Amino acid sequence: MISTKGAPKVGFVSLGCPKATVDSERILTQLRAEGYGLAPDYQGADLVVINTCGFIDAAVEESLEAIGEALAENGRVIVTGCLGARAELVREAHPEVLAVTGPHAYQAVMDAVHTHLPPRQDPFTSLLPPQGVKLTPHHYAYVKISEGCNHRCSFCIIPSLRGDLVSRPIGQVLEEAGRLVEAGVRELLIVSQDTSAYGLDLRYRPDFWQGRPLKTDLEHLARALGDLPAWVRLHYVYPYPSVDALIPLMAEGLILPYLDMPLQHGSPKVLAAMRRPAATERVLERLTRWREVCPELTVRSTFIVGFPGETAADFELLLDFLRAARLDRVGCFAYSPVQGAAANALPDPVPEAVKEERLARFMEVQAHISRAKLAQRVGQRLTVLVDEVEEDRVLARSYADAPDIDGSVIIAGAWDLDPGDFIEVTVTGAEDHDLWAEPVDD
Repeated sequence: MISTKGAPKVGFVSLGCPKATVDSERILTQLRAEGYGLAPDYQGADLVVINTCGFIDAAVEESLEAIGEALAENGRVIVTGCLGARAELVREAHPEVLAVTGPHAYQAVMDAVHTHLPPRQDPFTSLLPPQGVKLTPHHYAYVKISEGCNHRCSFCIIPSLRGDLVSRPIGQVLEEAGRLVEAGVRELLIVSQDTSAYGLDLRYRPDFWQGRPLKTDLEHLARALGDLPAWVRLHYVYPYPSVDALIPLMAEGLILPYLDMPLQHGSPKVLAAMRRPAATERVLERLTRWREVCPELTVRSTFIVGFPGETAADFELLLDFLRAARLDRVGCFAYSPVQGAAANALPDPVPEAVKEERLARFMEVQAHISRAKLAQRVGQRLTVLVDEVEEDRVLARSYADAPDIDGSVIIAGAWDLDPGDFIEVTVTGAEDHDLWAEPVDD
């Protein structure tokens, strides 16, 4: 390994969702490939790149604060990411930034870095690990299969920030996944803005992987990923009919029996105002059918309460849907206006106090469901993936737990384990979000 001592150094701040994390990893990989060093703090950096989020107002505020902090601590800042698509807002708040680029604008970021911090003249690709630079722990990684989205949900501005759907060829995705697994990754987290739509823009045309043609769609991608010696977890899967083909793959053990499926509401009227699929009864029917095919299936989802026009009756329909669906993991947000979203023009905004009251009631109903579901796991035997090893306990995850958003499986005591190890455990206890377990002594 060749030292980067004396190389220009770049500090990096990555904000936002896992899709933005993948963007950050690509930029960092290119920086390393060109011989740049990576600084762990502002003081050691020659300039700072900030990958921002601009999805909701709170994210915009967080991004602007991060830019201000970097300017105060370092003074030389390049801004990229979703908020970068609103360059005028960034420059109005912080006119001294060196450059502003939009989301997944990798070359534009590198051009700005080259302009304000020219690379040394002898970069070495040997500085670069084969899997690229990752921001996640070594044993799991996000794999982004597409950019953009063809939906026009009234509360969302992602298409205006990231454009329409652009799928990566299936051979390219599988090549990246294979490199990650060879480098020690034990869990692949598949992400995009709309994972179910993968390949639609390419008309599902075939691409080649290991000398054989594969159709560029989610089912063929899942089957091929399932051949790799790693967990495969799907995120942001809309409930299209094509999802039906994935459930048997989960039952076979090819991919994890886990679906991250943003449903947003349970009232047909509110879903129509959101410009979302409004057939909630079909979702319930499909959940029942999926669970018959794969009883181990875990479903997580996200919802919005207090959307403009949401009445007390609409909210009760949402609670009824929640009780009927009995989802395993659920996140919920009180509606927040986003600059540029069509929902801002909708009549009958819900008062803030009502939003918060509905959010509390929603989470109370779901907490009861989640507790009951976790309690059913006591006595079960599970394979878990170790995340952290502490002096007096081990933090791990089962197939039902995605990193950073779901719970943990906690194993008390000191054990000779490492992050990335798979072990068998028996569940001994359950809390609101986490399970307790002990290793199986075969």
